[in-house]
Amino acid sequence: METWREPYHVVIEVENKKCRMVDKLSALGFRQLKVVDVRSVRGGSVRHLMDLGEEQTKKIPKELTKSRVEGKSAVWLESPGCGVCNTILAYDAFLVSGKSMQNNIITYSFMVPTHNAFKSIIQDLEKAGHQVTVRKIGKFEQQIDVLTEKQERIFWLALKSGFFNYPRQIGMTELAAKLDISTATLSEIMRRGTRRLLEHYFKHEL
Repeated sequence: METWREPYHVVIEVENKKCRMVDKLSALGFRQLKVVDVRSVRGGSVRHLMDLGEEQTKKIPKELTKSRVEGKSAVWLESPGCGVCNTILAYDAFLVSGKSMQNNIITYSFMVPTHNAFKSIIQDLEKAGHQVTVRKIGKFEQQIDVLTEKQERIFWLALKSGFFNYPRQIGMTELAAKLDISTATLSEIMRRGTRRLLEHYFKHEL
């Protein structure tokens, strides 16, 4: 958790012509591939939500499939990750989401523990020949004197990484692993933080 004392939320656009999942599916004869989402998972792998169209989705080999999105022509597939994903993950960052735009441009949203790590990611991507555009960068800053600094930082990271979305973009176990703390510790920090927020919200009724 100490490495996440000054975290940032970053959104970048990268020209990525070498997405491993796109290459793998193209080699199998799939066309009209669209990356709907990209997320990092345990073990350094990267999970892609690929929209292939209903007919193509039926033809995906079972060994590649992690799960299907009910009612949609999309499927979650997992791979070791391409150069862009692995560069982001190499600096203790984690992917929140990714989405293909046009002309091999993919938007990546990720959390990074320090500003130096962010700069290193951008430098490494550019050295590798990628065109990178930074669309958004936001730093954690404590807002109000209700939560402790650690509690507020945890809630900020959870919010930015999609923990409170429905469906969740990251679970308690995954978030704890990214922050290098136990699930029980993370759960207790959030429980105490939630109680503080509720006590502050309902302070006139207590």
